Amino acid sequence: MATTEINNSAPGFAKHPGYRLKVLPCDKRVRVTFGGETIIDSKAAKLLLESSYVPVYYFPKQDFRSEFGEKTAHDTYCPFKGNASYWTLKAGGKTGENLVWGYESPYDEASTLAGHVALYWQPMDGWFEEDEEIFCHARDPHVRLDILKSSRPVRVEVGGSVIAESTRARFLFETGLAPRHYIPREDVRMDLLTKSETRTQCPYKGNAQYFSLSGINPSIADIAWSYAEPLPEASPIAGHICFHKRHVDAIYVDGVRQEKPSD
Repeated sequence: MATTEINNSAPGFAKHPGYRLKVLPCDKRVRVTFGGETIIDSKAAKLLLESSYVPVYYFPKQDFRSEFGEKTAHDTYCPFKGNASYWTLKAGGKTGENLVWGYESPYDEASTLAGHVALYWQPMDGWFEEDEEIFCHARDPHVRLDILKSSRPVRVEVGGSVIAESTRARFLFETGLAPRHYIPREDVRMDLLTKSETRTQCPYKGNAQYFSLSGINPSIADIAWSYAEPLPEASPIAGHICFHKRHVDAIYVDGVRQEKPSD
């Protein structure tokens, strides 16, 4: 199946000529569970890549178990795709209002989405590609992870103290993001860090545990994170610690201070 490039003559493109909508075919079997039931089981999903949004799976309507969906009066409008209709999910004693949507009569430019539905990610029990659980949102096939061993010296400073220093870091290069430096625990002042309650998910790396700085002044919440059991493609960073550039005073690589993110 060929990639579908959506034209740009729908109303929204007049004000946003650089806006991107691209639909990619997906050869993976994708399953979604809710209320203990498999509500989607599809081998014909499509992946929508849209400017300013994470990738979204759209499924043929026949792959949606309609006995668990109840159409509502709710609707929304997208200037690039048209009017969306919504369905409430009810399964296994669990109810989620307006969690499923679809463009029943999309603009011509988005006609490839006709007869398909999409679902909000977080309210679902689980998402699976083949037999592997996936997290956070669908993965963009254009995103790549390169994780490289490096002997270049990395130093992290906070409040005049060195809290991590290593020549054994793993440098992580992720498409569209600044490099990250994952440092072995043995080279981090773990006595200054305490586990926090914060958890996050990454579709490319897995589940992250956060740490706060509490052993020196100033105390800083969620200053660092680690993947104890990362996804297979990110396995080299297992057990390593990465520090937020915006939360520390400085991170040096080869003695050169790294720029902090502007946002």
